[in-house]
Amino acid sequence: MSSSDLKVVGVVGDPISHSLSPRLHSYWLKKYNIPGEYVPFHITKNELPGFIASIKGNNIMGLNLTVPHKESVITLIDEVDASAKKIGAINTIYFDDKNRTIGSNTDGHGFLKHLKSSSLAWRVDNSSTAIIGAGGAARAAIVSLLDAGVPEIRLINRTQERAVNLAGTIDDIRIKVTSWDHREEALVGIKLLVNVTTLGMVGQPPLELSLDKLPKDATVYDIVYNPIETELIKQARARGNKTVDGLGMLLHQAAAAFKIWFGVDPEVDEGLRNHVLKAL
Repeated sequence: MSSSDLKVVGVVGDPISHSLSPRLHSYWLKKYNIPGEYVPFHITKNELPGFIASIKGNNIMGLNLTVPHKESVITLIDEVDASAKKIGAINTIYFDDKNRTIGSNTDGHGFLKHLKSSSLAWRVDNSSTAIIGAGGAARAAIVSLLDAGVPEIRLINRTQERAVNLAGTIDDIRIKVTSWDHREEALVGIKLLVNVTTLGMVGQPPLELSLDKLPKDATVYDIVYNPIETELIKQARARGNKTVDGLGMLLHQAAAAFKIWFGVDPEVDEGLRNHVLKAL
């Protein structure tokens, strides 16, 4: 097989050494006998324009974007699809039949698919939701939940101005901003609690949140996956709440990107999950 036959995809970020994407995509490439390679690219903000401009002239057929490039890459590609426009960020680039770079976003898809597959107790029609965080992951989660039809989202962030700005950008009357000081009161009567911050991640401060006012039939979803069982997840399980960890969101958003590039809908199963967990 010549080097021109090798299908090269990869992930672009700064830093990039922590990324689990090469491990999980390489697993699928091997499983489905696809002659390809998934490469981590350490690219700084200043290097990004030149790097994106160069991909048309080499063997790269697609890319994932991670921190800090998901928003800044929007102006560097030929077209942004509907999913990326709604979320305001790109995590996947592919080429169309005219060799144009197309930006997409599979984060919202991954977030919602993992929730639906993990929590039989969750129903969209009665799921008033509290979301903690107002960054890029929050926007993906909010857009996907609103599109699914949730009746209410209570948006909570330590810096309230960021939450207000995010709510204004999405512009949906179902979003209600709650102050950080009243975060526990916002849990009353909800069916879904989502942490979309890095609080509770290895090396980060804990999420300071009492669940005393959270209904026992609510689902608790923490997108942090290192550790796989965060203090929030432990606290929720101890009081009997259904929980959803963050690893599945990563796997399902990756599966959607893999399908875009290779036309194969890869299976997200225990074998893949265990393979990725070994790297944590």
